[in-house]
Amino acid sequence: MMKFRPFLAFALVTFALVACAAEAREDNIFTYDQLKAHAGQLANATFSDWRQEPPKEIRKLTYDQYRDIRFNPKKALWRYEHIPFQVHLFHPGWIQSDQVDINLIENGRVEHIPYSQDFFDFGTNSNIVLPAGKMKFSGLRVHYPINRADYLDELIVFQGATYFRALAKDLVYGLSARTIAVNCGGPGTEEFPRFRAFWLNRPADKENRLTILGLIDSPSLAGAAEFVVTPGNITTVKVRVAIYARKKIGHLGIAPLTSMYWYGRQTGVRFSDFRPEVHDSDGLLMNNGAGEWLWRPLAHEGKFRFCSFVDNNPKGFGLFQRDRSFSSYSDLEAHYQDRPSAWVTPIGDWGEGSVRLLELPTVDEFNDNIVAFWEPKKTLSAGQNAEFAYDIQWFSDNPKLPDAGRTVTTRVADVPDPEDKDRVADGKTVIRKFVLDFRWPEVTEDASSTNQLVPVVSVQNATLLGKPVQQYNAYDRTWRVFFKAAAQKGAAPVESRVFINRNGKPVTETWIYLWNP
Repeated sequence: MMKFRPFLAFALVTFALVACAAEAREDNIFTYDQLKAHAGQLANATFSDWRQEPPKEIRKLTYDQYRDIRFNPKKALWRYEHIPFQVHLFHPGWIQSDQVDINLIENGRVEHIPYSQDFFDFGTNSNIVLPAGKMKFSGLRVHYPINRADYLDELIVFQGATYFRALAKDLVYGLSARTIAVNCGGPGTEEFPRFRAFWLNRPADKENRLTILGLIDSPSLAGAAEFVVTPGNITTVKVRVAIYARKKIGHLGIAPLTSMYWYGRQTGVRFSDFRPEVHDSDGLLMNNGAGEWLWRPLAHEGKFRFCSFVDNNPKGFGLFQRDRSFSSYSDLEAHYQDRPSAWVTPIGDWGEGSVRLLELPTVDEFNDNIVAFWEPKKTLSAGQNAEFAYDIQWFSDNPKLPDAGRTVTTRVADVPDPEDKDRVADGKTVIRKFVLDFRWPEVTEDASSTNQLVPVVSVQNATLLGKPVQQYNAYDRTWRVFFKAAAQKGAAPVESRVFINRNGKPVTETWIYLWNP
């Protein structure tokens, strides 16, 4: 039999997974492949909404009252064991109404963690008494000593739908990931598959990685997911997900990343705020199947925008926070300069499809309005299944991403120069000016050498005005490129592309930008 945890006398329960009950015998080893089999059986049945609302005593709590319910660290899972991970559990309430089962796996055998009020300090809500057997947990949070050996930092959180977010050394929470997206960006209503149960595999003593399994369920699909989390300067989450379609899934999103971009240097909409910039991420980096590095700065144009970057077997994509200067944000509480970047590396053959970028309008910094994900070209019909594997790296910077020069800043101006006033006098022409700074390791030496540096600039649905201008920026040690483009107001969106050639070969990534005239 499995040992009881010293912080709470748990009752061993018969392990049940949806309609498929399996007794937790000594020889029953619970694995990802078994979870896949259960998910496949679940998908063969008609979807039944398994979610349950918290009791009314919890539903009526305000945001502040809900925040006063805190997990008691002394009740942390594995607190009294010789492993570097501890797990805290989240209480349902406010907008976090999903309730999930939490299970532990040790030596392949399963122990269910039943809900108990004893896990939590209810603060000012201490008079609440909840009905027995009517509650589960809304998610979980893993702690690990990332920054120093004597303190357990937050490492990764799973809460809400299939959302999770992780941290690396010296970072604070920012963008999130999802396991699956269904119909993200439309047409029609987006569906949010949800985790209904988790299994946490107890690491070996002093082991520095943790494996978490999750069962996914929704009207369109059932699924199984495995997350292997390895913390550090770069925290890596190895993901495997198997998807079983109940009905046709027209738009399936794999490895979705969700972030916030309110305004910044390249935004088309300005807000009255004391901070120069406010965003969790400032660009989408892609390494396509042909090996080309593409950088797409995020923007806020005050309208819905959906871009697709068609590809075959992508090498990687991710949302980045490249600007790490405090002066760019000047926020002593939000610490936007310390928000993580996330990079997805596909494993195996992902075939044809596209990296898709969704940019939504927002009026503040409290709503995520950016989504990036891979959408396979081949859709899933009812009864079909697919499996994907990938790594997500969370970090402050990774010099190998890209392994070429990178775009440091994107600045955009709509005010025409004096020589352009005649062009815009009729009110039908829009002129946009771009000022870009690129950096690569040898940029300073190249600026004073005989190497030929040539900006390669192209635009679609617009006209370049004059030749691009370039010069060395000695203050920031970057290579600056200026160019202007003119388009008809209300015409098709304009795509611009720029990279730097050195002696006829690219020395930087390709900057790409979409704007509406």
